[in-house]
Amino acid sequence: MMLLERDLIQSVGFRNVTDGGRVTGFQFRVRMPSYRGMAASLIDGIAVRVGNIVDVGPDVPLWTFGGRTYTLQQLWESDGVRWPLEEAAVVTVPLDGGLPQGVHELTIELRLRMSYIPVEHQPTIYRVSRSVTLAPEGGEGTFRYGVSLYSYMGDYGTVMDLEAALASIADVGATGVEILGEGHVPGYPEPSPAWIESWFNLLEKYSLEPTNYGSWIDTRLNPGRGMTVAEGAEALQRDLRLARRLGFGFVRPKIGVVSGDLVPDPIWTESVERSLDLAHELGIIICPEIHSPTPIKHPVVDDYIGLIERTGTKNFGLLIDTGIFQDRPIPLREGETRETRPAFLDGIGVDPADFADVAQYVVFIQAKFHDINEQLEDQQIPWLPVLTALKDAGYSGYLSSEYEGERTPWRAIEQVRRQHALIRRITSELP
Repeated sequence: MMLLERDLIQSVGFRNVTDGGRVTGFQFRVRMPSYRGMAASLIDGIAVRVGNIVDVGPDVPLWTFGGRTYTLQQLWESDGVRWPLEEAAVVTVPLDGGLPQGVHELTIELRLRMSYIPVEHQPTIYRVSRSVTLAPEGGEGTFRYGVSLYSYMGDYGTVMDLEAALASIADVGATGVEILGEGHVPGYPEPSPAWIESWFNLLEKYSLEPTNYGSWIDTRLNPGRGMTVAEGAEALQRDLRLARRLGFGFVRPKIGVVSGDLVPDPIWTESVERSLDLAHELGIIICPEIHSPTPIKHPVVDDYIGLIERTGTKNFGLLIDTGIFQDRPIPLREGETRETRPAFLDGIGVDPADFADVAQYVVFIQAKFHDINEQLEDQQIPWLPVLTALKDAGYSGYLSSEYEGERTPWRAIEQVRRQHALIRRITSELP
């Protein structure tokens, strides 16, 4: 069973539908508003309005339960068709050409006949509205699109399970999933065979491939002493092996730092070099991230590139976090002041043109973002120059969404949808 969002109108599943290559309407999913499931013949219809584009009466939309689609009249005549509490109904609205891409204000008036409420108060009507992003289209052929499960932290394990997360990723047309080993693998570092089997079954169900696996080299693991090179290599190699078991091709080690601009502990070099043969054997590329406040033009980046050029390895590369391109501040949270939080949260504003200098070494990009409004405008990241620079430099790998904004329950699902709609629209318009 896939967990549902709290809103009656689900953001996952809002898309245009096609028939024979022609767009014939749009559909969305609705959660049962009652405290119990009920026979579908008790539905009295659902009126739907979308801005000034659509306004249809309750008898117009079609209903899908268990993979079979019904008119309202057919539901009334049905016997045994049910709307379970744990499953969303799929509502399809005929509309030649479908809805335009973007964020829409979707309003529904759902009518149910409740037998235990006096008839003069029937039908029971649920009127709700929600701003929701149409499943994005376009932008294919330039980049590949994925999502990091980190985007859903706060939701994950509380109001969202693994299947709900993977379903939401697939629903935006993404093909890649990025995880954090210690954040998303039960029983880490030795998950059960049953969990591994369910992991691959879900990947197959939602047509997703594992991309980047996040790991840690916790250099402050032992109070009073630093981590040795051997211990660092052991930690990295443990995660390389687990990442391979789970199908990943990239491993991002977050290495302990020794300075405010994220200079890694000196053990990093030898710990990584001792692990290159294993990475080669497993077919994995180790890729530490370039993360704000470290810019592209920095000794840390020079040292990473130096290792690549000195060893000639194909199993080490750079991961760029697009937070380095942030050029407007993240709003202050309650109780915060500019003086009490890290300065880099105002943005370090790396020039996207700098990407060209390191592009040949970049193997993966985490598409960090914090807030995209209803006009599909990112409030911190300048995506047009960023995507232009990536394309011009010949990057064609993954853009893996990494939402790091407000953690209100379920907000991340809609924010990721907005980001994919935004970056795929921009990409489709690039020369």
